[in-house]
Amino acid sequence: MKIPLYQIDAFTGKVFGGNPAAVCPLDSWLPDATMQSIGLENNLSETAFIVPSDGQYAIRWFTPTVEVELCGHATLASAYAVFNILEPSRTSVTFSSKSGPLGVSRLDDTLVLDFPSLPPIPCDPPQALLAALNVKPASVLLAKSNNYMAVYEREDDVRALDPDMDMLASIGSAHAFICTAPGTDVDFVSRFFAPKQGIPEDPVTGGAHCTLTPYWSKRLNRNPLRALQLSKRGGELFCEDRGDRVNIAGRAVLYLEGAIHV
Repeated sequence: MKIPLYQIDAFTGKVFGGNPAAVCPLDSWLPDATMQSIGLENNLSETAFIVPSDGQYAIRWFTPTVEVELCGHATLASAYAVFNILEPSRTSVTFSSKSGPLGVSRLDDTLVLDFPSLPPIPCDPPQALLAALNVKPASVLLAKSNNYMAVYEREDDVRALDPDMDMLASIGSAHAFICTAPGTDVDFVSRFFAPKQGIPEDPVTGGAHCTLTPYWSKRLNRNPLRALQLSKRGGELFCEDRGDRVNIAGRAVLYLEGAIHV
């Protein structure tokens, strides 16, 4: 079997930046084990599989080790593939997913994700989380996605983070960890760690901004917002709080086009 594959850098306007995602268009779903093996073989933070469904598409996402319920950058990459390769006449698409319908619209060279809002609430952080972080946060919150969010007062604190990944992975109640602070030149910055999902540090995490957007919009009393994710590759996101939904916008570029033989 020959499966098309597009590797697309998301939340960036140039190759070698943002977060690379693999997008595999299918006629119908492959066995779960095969899709997981492809995710492992691709060795990217996410591989998205999309299948036509009632004039739209269904989408699933796999890290190298697990299937996840929501992924922003691979959805952005999938929309890029639809708009620029599969159906160039389209300007909007809706993906059905385990997290409900996810809309994407094209506005010039920017793609706008319509995602659920997942605001965080204060919590008592696990002691292992505080021990794993080499810089102490000002506060810790917990999102509905079961992501812990450590809030810092300065951008430099987030840049200086070098967490103990083994200790983070040992925190059984957590899916992943967002670390964030007010930005120097943007509204806010963040980093994202998900060692339990096979992703020690994710380059740019659209799904984390389902939590970051409502938090910072309320705290800064500002809407819309510009954000940077401070990984080595870096990524730029434009966010808007819309109540029970958020808009997360960014650009994407095609890096690789090929085929998988399985």
